[in-house]
Amino acid sequence: MSDIKLTSLPITGMDCANCATAVERNIKKLSGVNLANVNLTTERAVVEYDPEITKIDEIVTKIEKAGYGIAVGEADLLVKNISDDRDGYRLEQVLNELEGVISVNANWVTGKTRVQYIPTILTQIDIRKQIKKIGFEALILGDQFEDTEGLARDKETKEQKHLLFIGLLFTVPLFVLSMSRDFGLLGRWAHQHWVNWLMLILATPVQFYVGKQYYRGAIQSLRNGAANMDVLVAMGSTAAYLYSLPVLFGWIVGHVYFETSAMIIILIKTGKFLESRAKGKTSQAIKKLMKLSPNKALVIRDGGEINIPVEEVQVGDIILVKPGEKIPVDGVVIDGFSAVDESMLTGESLPVEKSIGDEVVGATLNKHGSLKFEATKIGKNTALSQIIKLVEEAQGSKAPIQRIADKVSAIFVPAVVLTALVTYLVWQFAVPSAPGPESSQFARAMLNAVAVLLIACPCAMGLATPTAVMVSSGRGASSGILYKSGEALERAGKITTVVLDKTGTITKGQPSLTDIYLVPEKSRDYSDDWIIKIAASVEKRSEHPLGDAVVAKAKERNLELSEPVKFQTIVGKGVMAEVDGKSVIVGSTHLMDENNVDWQNAEANIISLRKDGKTAILVAINGELQAILGISDTVKENAEEAVEDLRDLGLEVIMITGDNQQAAQAIAAQVGITQIRSEVMPGEKSSAIESMQENGAVVAMVGDGINDAPALAQADVGISLGTGTDVAIAAASITLISGNLRGVGNAIKLSQVTLKTIKQNLFWAFFYNIILIPVAAVGFLNPILAAGAMAVSDVFVIGNSLRLNQKKLK
Repeated sequence: MSDIKLTSLPITGMDCANCATAVERNIKKLSGVNLANVNLTTERAVVEYDPEITKIDEIVTKIEKAGYGIAVGEADLLVKNISDDRDGYRLEQVLNELEGVISVNANWVTGKTRVQYIPTILTQIDIRKQIKKIGFEALILGDQFEDTEGLARDKETKEQKHLLFIGLLFTVPLFVLSMSRDFGLLGRWAHQHWVNWLMLILATPVQFYVGKQYYRGAIQSLRNGAANMDVLVAMGSTAAYLYSLPVLFGWIVGHVYFETSAMIIILIKTGKFLESRAKGKTSQAIKKLMKLSPNKALVIRDGGEINIPVEEVQVGDIILVKPGEKIPVDGVVIDGFSAVDESMLTGESLPVEKSIGDEVVGATLNKHGSLKFEATKIGKNTALSQIIKLVEEAQGSKAPIQRIADKVSAIFVPAVVLTALVTYLVWQFAVPSAPGPESSQFARAMLNAVAVLLIACPCAMGLATPTAVMVSSGRGASSGILYKSGEALERAGKITTVVLDKTGTITKGQPSLTDIYLVPEKSRDYSDDWIIKIAASVEKRSEHPLGDAVVAKAKERNLELSEPVKFQTIVGKGVMAEVDGKSVIVGSTHLMDENNVDWQNAEANIISLRKDGKTAILVAINGELQAILGISDTVKENAEEAVEDLRDLGLEVIMITGDNQQAAQAIAAQVGITQIRSEVMPGEKSSAIESMQENGAVVAMVGDGINDAPALAQADVGISLGTGTDVAIAAASITLISGNLRGVGNAIKLSQVTLKTIKQNLFWAFFYNIILIPVAAVGFLNPILAAGAMAVSDVFVIGNSLRLNQKKLK
């Protein structure tokens, strides 16, 4: 079976929620496509597909056939070592095979090569690497780090700005002329017939040049079987324009409405222009992240220091970072001592001390000393790249609450067209005509129907959820909070109960061996060092933090460890092995009971350790208890404040641990937790959460270890600490990069205010349409005012979402 691919495509030409629905539906028609989510705000399509059945080119073609486009980047390269036309052909052939390349034009005489590509799939660095693989060298004519997708979007915005300028140039004098004549501000000349012809001349470029995209969009949407906003605008403006023609030609008596048709298009165009600028602000957080990485790296090669582009850094390179410089890629410090500002990724303001053996993250700022480190992750594998990818995926996903808007949007435009038709028929045949030659029955019915078409706004409904999700996920990323999806963001806002794992979550997860009790008579032939050596020889195969504490103590005492055989891990209880020919069991009282080891004579020591909040680890050799080890883990500095934050949000806080009741109570008392689930085996944690859910609780599980993964997956929202294991992070729906426990409260609070904002947006979108469509139908709204209101409604929704950037989390 082939690997399933997940890719993101930048879409152009979408105006409203129905456009996004049309793109989504067309992509899903392709065989091999498992999932397609199209986000109107980010203008991205996230597609999951089988590359053996469907190629990316087919997906792009399907989108273009639906009447939309793909934002394309251009790379202008100067390729060296091209000898003849065969080289040029080979270069084109190899680059065309790269997924994401749209077209290649190579001139072997000049060496200049232009590559058009999809920037969300491919980068200019990837293109250069491919060229290098076949023996050529490519120099980029321009900036290899430029935001090519952003440039494509800017080009589209500039075109819209140009059309808006042309439209205003014709519409403003047309509107002033028409209104001045209607209010009697001009002389008798304004009522002469040639003035109507002048209005036609001014209105026609606006209708068919500036407004051409609405006609194109309307035709395409009808072909796709999903009428969108373009249909409403095209119908409304065309009705006013076409009605004016027989009046102009003298076939019927009445008033021309050329200014109405032109104003409709210009007001909608202005609204869309303001909307695109506002939408640009919703993605500022992700753009800031993209700009964090430095362009150059100081690498030590062949005994010398050389500055190279960061994309040329290889895994294993030794990199030197001086004070005040940014760290170019991820790595491990091999020399030096410094403090590193990681606030741009974690949201934590205090610099973190770094010395030999510590990990450093690309894009963070070296503050004081010089650091020499070995590169371990480069390119798309760095922490920054993974964070950007995760945020983009979250922004491209759909929150469940959005389904309401999607369902309504699917039938909204046909319903509005039907309402407009009914409005026209009622005003034309059921309502008495108004007196006066300038107010014909047909004109009045037509204008009211046009007002209904234009006041309706499907875009506000389509933007209500994705704009809020986009702003919130970007805000979260800048504060060290990563939401994996819109669904996780929404669910976190509904949490009622927070379950905190003890070790590594409430405590530092760096336990130390503090006490050694030798069992009288049994251990008279054994020293402390020998017991530690035997226990550590078994525990070195364990991945549990308590085992690490025993091994660390052995290293501290320079004890030489033996190699264990027949090693076994009994999850949640301990470990067993043979060491130097002796059968060794290291673990809890439960493990001793299961192996018939008598530990009752040491119960007083065990109780004493537990009262002090320490974990008692028993060591048995050849079936007899020989020692009790006391292991202590300190509480994180901000754990108490984190619990208080959660309580302030009205949440129930529970600590869950595999430790005994006495030790658990001692830790819980330090941080102010009153509800404890102790002696819970790793496999039982998920069952404990499930029972809470059965009682109606919406549960968040916070953990960092491998044994927390099932519970993180079972919880309504799994929250992992960035300092934890990869397995825990993969199982969680929210990741806190810094490992700061206060981030749990911040993540939930941000989700709560986001959910509130989404509900406000949806209320506005539905309220606006439910109230104003009837108002337009009964004749209280002029079409021009209706078009203006429609344009403003979108901007209102986006503006309300942008307020999330101002919300205080702490």
